[in-house]
Amino acid sequence: MKKRTKRILLILTLALISGIVYIFTYIPNLSKQHGVVETLLYLGDSENQPLIVAFGGAEGGIDWHRNHMKSKRDSLIQKGYAILAIGYFNSEGTPKNLDRISLDAISDTIINIAKKNSKINESKIALIGGSRGGELVLNLASRFDHFNAVIAMSTSNVSFPAITWSANTSSWTFKGKDVPYVPAPLKTISPALKGDLFTAHKMMLEDKKALKKAEIEVENINGAILILSGKTDDQWPASEMSDQLIQRLKNKKFKHYNKHIAIDGGHIAPLEHFNLVYDFLDKHLPTE
Repeated sequence: MKKRTKRILLILTLALISGIVYIFTYIPNLSKQHGVVETLLYLGDSENQPLIVAFGGAEGGIDWHRNHMKSKRDSLIQKGYAILAIGYFNSEGTPKNLDRISLDAISDTIINIAKKNSKINESKIALIGGSRGGELVLNLASRFDHFNAVIAMSTSNVSFPAITWSANTSSWTFKGKDVPYVPAPLKTISPALKGDLFTAHKMMLEDKKALKKAEIEVENINGAILILSGKTDDQWPASEMSDQLIQRLKNKKFKHYNKHIAIDGGHIAPLEHFNLVYDFLDKHLPTE
């Protein structure tokens, strides 16, 4: 009886190990919607409107179309800006997951829309995003020089893996290749299952070799940068990563304006201090 019990336990243990190995080695197929984004353009009445391209985070969809962003959207339009809200996954016609999203496709979409609309000043384009959307705008602006200003809220300074069960592909692609990212080791499973994303992200950031490769080359950005973070962010160490981002700019002798403002509060604190965004745009992407 004891031998049989031991045999069953051994089989269960091997099955569990095999399952974990499978999850972490399985590479999902690239979405059939790869390279597709959903867009909504909001225009004011004036001519020569600078374009604010807005992205949400890990929730997916077109975040800037949702009610909680309406007041900010309306204020920017009133100030003379056009807004292009983009859904890059979990949106109509787009990939279901944040997995190997094409930076090239997003950039091409933005430029095509800006060029086709006579009310938009295509020489004035700013990117704004929060959380994983902050990671996205930094990745975009560091690779395409037609973006003139960047606002990243509650952001990272590195690229993280795709939001899939295996988490072993990049969140982004550039010219058909995965953007280097910080991998998720096995030990992140426990905190992730408990909803402790802060600890899971801290564990990923322990891999210094991968960290160096995954750092976003923000020094290539062609314009001013504003970084906003919450001091007590419970999703990931946003303030710490933002400080490292600014330090990289300093080390690389970045020539444009750049600033990190750490705010009392958590992951959504930057949205509660949007006056900082308005002030930044007034100075670095004016409507006149």
